[in-house]
Amino acid sequence: MLGKRTFACVLAVLLLGVLIACQSTPAEQGNVYEYDPYEPYDSYDLYELYEELEEIIEELPPVSILISAVGDIMMHMPQINAAHDTETDTHDFHNNFIYVKNYLINSDLTIGNLETTFGGRPYAGFPRFSAPDAVAPALKTAGFDVIVTANNHTVDRGKAGLLRTIDVLLENALVVSGSRFDETQPRFAMFEVQGVNIAIIAYTYASSDAAGRLQVNGIPAEDSRQLLNYFRYTHLYEDLENARLDVLDARAAGADIVIMYYHWGNEYFITSNDWQRRIAARTVNYMYVDIIFGSHPHVLQEAVYLTSELTGRQVPVFYSLGNFISNQRRETLPTTRNNRHTETGAIAQVRVEFDPNNREIISTSKSAIPTWVDLHRYGGRAVYTIIPLNEHLETNSILARSGHLGRAQRAWEDAIGILGIN
Repeated sequence: MLGKRTFACVLAVLLLGVLIACQSTPAEQGNVYEYDPYEPYDSYDLYELYEELEEIIEELPPVSILISAVGDIMMHMPQINAAHDTETDTHDFHNNFIYVKNYLINSDLTIGNLETTFGGRPYAGFPRFSAPDAVAPALKTAGFDVIVTANNHTVDRGKAGLLRTIDVLLENALVVSGSRFDETQPRFAMFEVQGVNIAIIAYTYASSDAAGRLQVNGIPAEDSRQLLNYFRYTHLYEDLENARLDVLDARAAGADIVIMYYHWGNEYFITSNDWQRRIAARTVNYMYVDIIFGSHPHVLQEAVYLTSELTGRQVPVFYSLGNFISNQRRETLPTTRNNRHTETGAIAQVRVEFDPNNREIISTSKSAIPTWVDLHRYGGRAVYTIIPLNEHLETNSILARSGHLGRAQRAWEDAIGILGIN
């Protein structure tokens, strides 16, 4: 059957053609029939026209879209130093992503959370991050399309750093979600895939001081209040209402699919907390959101389906995608809970089957490729490589060189158990 919108458009065009024909002169029609200008045009059976159109015009086939997302892309000083060429005073981060690049590029849409700023020199890691601009082209080459900039390190270099980070990302043809240049810009990003409009909305947790001024990670951020998407646990439903309005704005702008990316949860806990579950439930049941991704805990957490009371569809929820790349690991966090899990992340994948005729989702399904960050020394310097935890571990040249096959295999087992995805 024809979709309602498709049929209405075609019907309007054909009826217009018929009416124009009726208004033409017999000479223009080649004297095919005698034209009576007083005969009312009511003899044509629209139902017959409908059936004829169905025979002539076929509906568009369903569209299959693969959406991928990763967690925290961090840049600690050891990583920055490892990518530094002292002779040219330049940085190159492309080698970090060589083994995961195919997964990212072969997705229709790939999203990552940038847990640093491009605030310029002097470069710094924890606690106030600023990474070389060279990270951005490496992300673009690796296959990222949208970069989330709403997290607890967004204002590490103040408002100027927030704005410069956006600028560097845009210069490298990366779409930004979570922060913006000014109040005239929407609080969502839009990305088109195969004629389907996908909105990405990102929100981070924040707080207020005693006077009600915004703080992010303890840093005063009142001057960035209108530039950053945030929620406060102390004003949760008030701030989530802003998120709901953003979803409505995105839908009004033509979004067919809406993704929410939250920066939330407790660090180093491998299960979601009550706040995360409460926010996820409210998002699924009160906002027209189709997928939820999460980050911040620096370790993986479970992936589930929640059934929307609005649509009746199952919404994939990834509570935390862990660290995609960082210097956090067993050796650098010896006293931290679940320290070995900070080495592990995941490429979340959601397959969406979409009906382009009625502009609606047919189904969604979730899966994930666990990842592990290998760190070893080679040629006198540290080498960071994201390893996809798949069936090729035993033949991976980096693991063969580093001798870390056993650690990668254990990370795979951990990841599968935590995510709950086979």
